[in-house]
This record gives sequence, C-alpha cells and structure tokens, in this order.
Amino acid sequence: MDSEITQLGLLDDEELTLDDAALALAAIDHPDVDLEPYHMIIDDIVVRLADIGADAIDAKARAAVLSRVLADEFDFVGDRETYDDPDNADLIRVIDRRRGLPVSLSILYVAVARRVGWTADALDVPGHVLALIGDEAQPVVVDPFRGGVVVEAPELSRLFAPTTGEDAPAVRHIATMSNRAILSRLLLNQASRAEASGKGRRALSLYERITTFAPDDGHAWWHRARLELMDGDVAAARRSLTAMLEISRDPALRARVVATLNDLPGHA
Repeated sequence: MDSEITQLGLLDDEELTLDDAALALAAIDHPDVDLEPYHMIIDDIVVRLADIGADAIDAKARAAVLSRVLADEFDFVGDRETYDDPDNADLIRVIDRRRGLPVSLSILYVAVARRVGWTADALDVPGHVLALIGDEAQPVVVDPFRGGVVVEAPELSRLFAPTTGEDAPAVRHIATMSNRAILSRLLLNQASRAEASGKGRRALSLYERITTFAPDDGHAWWHRARLELMDGDVAAARRSLTAMLEISRDPALRARVVATLNDLPGHA
C-alpha cells in the first residue's frame, strides 16, 4: 500500500485538503506524472476567483463566480457522453479532460472555494453530489456537473423524493459530507466501475485504499471482504469483516456481519 494513503489515514478530517488529497490518490495510478502542473492549474483558478470574486460577499454572488470561473473560463463540466469512464473519478484525468463526475467536480468546487476563504461543503444527495456554498441563513446549492447552476428548493426536493418520499429538509439542515467521506466516494465510484467491467482485482485494490485512509467506512470493508472471498482469500475476508464489526454500531448490520463470519469456511 502506497505510503501516501497511509499518511492520509493518519490525518484528522479537518487536516485533509481536498484537492491535494484527491491528486495524491490519483497519483497512485500515475506514478510517472508530475503533479506540479496540476497544482498550478488549481492555483490559477484560485487566483482568478480571488480577482473577480473580491466583491462577492454573499453565497449567491460567490456561487455565480465559481460557475463563471470553473465552468465558463476553465471549462469544467460533467461528462454526459462517457459518464462511466473511470477517468471521471480520477482528478488528474479530470483536470486533463475538463470533464468529470458530480463527486470529482464537487471536490474541485469545494476545494477552490475554501482556498479563497469561502465556506463550502459537499452534499450527498441521493444519486448525486452537489456543492453547498455559504454557511449563513441563506446558503446556495450548486450542481458542478451542470456547470455550477444553482439548485433551487423545488429541484432539491425532487432529488430527495425518490428515496424518502418527502420533501427535502431546509438546505441548512442537510448534512454535509466530511472530507474523508467525499474522497471515499470518489474511489468508490472507481471501484464499482472497475468491478462492473470485470476488473475484480482492480476493484479490490481500490477498496483496500479506501479502508486504509478511511478505516471507518463500513461499506468499503464489506465490499473488500466480498471480493477477498471471491478471490479465495478467506483469512483476508475474515480480517476485513472483523474490522467492519469493530466500527459498526447498527444491530442489524452487526448481526449480518457476525452471520457472515460464522459461515466462513474453517469457522470453529
């Protein structure tokens, strides 16, 4: 396991810088790529934001500046044509192609906003990731995948309705994603696409990365154990399930993990 991932795992969540961490995770698959040009592009974005956003004092104005700079000037938008391309969840390739998934583009929006001193977070909306700009009474939600367009309350409600059957809560009451959670989501997208294309070993490697830098991610531990079993490594699967059991507090989930452990070959 790359030392970069181990180092990320040792940091507290608030110590993680989203763009730096996402580039470090991407660099594992691009060992010969110099990251300096990518950091320079992000620096250029930040300089431009600070320049034209100097007078943007509320969330609405700042959201408009983010859209203008990232989408209009730097051409970062969602990849609608090849949505499932793994490159869309790899920040190095996202910067190369100026195309990405909701999660990778939200990382860019949130990261550069924070670098100019603005409050920004990622929102885990069912089937999507959005960016929340501002922390005052009237925050603004934008969709980086659609070029940073503002997501108004009625649309937000429609996004929540399929899973909850209810209207979305007030924007300021929607839980934001931690830095570690959004980085995990980035790699989960890569892992699911790898497995869907028959690359089980690649998927397992990605789940191993997630559980190294985000050891509280029970979802990743479960899929890691599942793939380890498919690979015939019962001992590794037992270790993964045991780790999952240590972090899980939900009774039903714990019962499922215990039952799975008891069904493993060689269980006494």
